[in-house]
Amino acid sequence: MFIKIENVCFSYPHIKEKALDCFSMTIEKGEVISILGPSGSGKSTVLRLLSGLEMPSQGSCTIQDRVIFDQHTFVQPEKRGIGMVFQDYALFPHMTVSENILFGLFNMKKSERKTRLKEVLELVEMTEYEKRYPHQLSGGQQQRVAIARAIAPNPSLILLDEPFSNLDSELQLKIRKDLRNILKNAGITSIFVTHDENDALAIADRIVQIRAGKIQNIGRPCDLLGAQLPKTTLLIEEESERILAGV
Repeated sequence: MFIKIENVCFSYPHIKEKALDCFSMTIEKGEVISILGPSGSGKSTVLRLLSGLEMPSQGSCTIQDRVIFDQHTFVQPEKRGIGMVFQDYALFPHMTVSENILFGLFNMKKSERKTRLKEVLELVEMTEYEKRYPHQLSGGQQQRVAIARAIAPNPSLILLDEPFSNLDSELQLKIRKDLRNILKNAGITSIFVTHDENDALAIADRIVQIRAGKIQNIGRPCDLLGAQLPKTTLLIEEESERILAGV
C-alpha cells in the first residue's frame, strides 16, 4: 500500500463530540479516493489532518513508508510533499497563470521549472492561457490552474476540498470528467471530499462514506452508490453528457 492511515482521532476545542473517530484506511498509489458525507461529518477534518493544519489526538499516517505523524512524529506541512486545491482555488490575483504555477517550484533550476511548467500546462490544457490573470479566466479554467499548481512540484498526494462547489451545475458535468482524466494522467494519488454523490460516482476509484466522524462504508462507486441513485438522476446525467458532446 502507498498510504496507510490508522486509528486517527481528532476533536476541536470546546466541542465534546469527536470530529474524527478512529479513522483508518489504506490507499494504493495512483488511486482517486472520495470522502463522501454531509456537512459536519468530518470529511474536511481528514484533509486538515493529512495536510498538517491540525494535529491528531491519536493515530498515525504513513506515505510511501514515511511517517507523516504518529505519537512521536509530526512533519510540518511544507515538508510533507502534499498538494492542496482549496475550495476557492486560492490563486494569486496579481500573478499570471504561469506565475501561479511556478510559485511552488522554487527548488528547481530555471530550465527544469520551464520544462515542468510546459508539462503541467499541457496536462490541464491551459497552454494558450499562460499569460492571463485569474480574473480573466472562467471558474473551470481557474480550477485547472489550481490543479496544475498543486501537481507541478510532483507531490506524493493531492487533496481537493469540494472541488466543484464554485461551479454551476451545467459546467460541473464536464469538469468532473476532465478532473478525473487530469488526475489519472498525472498518476498522482488524490483524495477529494464532497457532499455530492454524483461527484463521487463520476470521479472516484473508491468512496469512503463518513458520518459523525466515523467511516460507514468503503468501496467502489458502483457498489456503494450505483443502486442508490434514482433512475431519473442517471438519465439526466446521460442526457447532459450528450448535450455537452453535441450529440
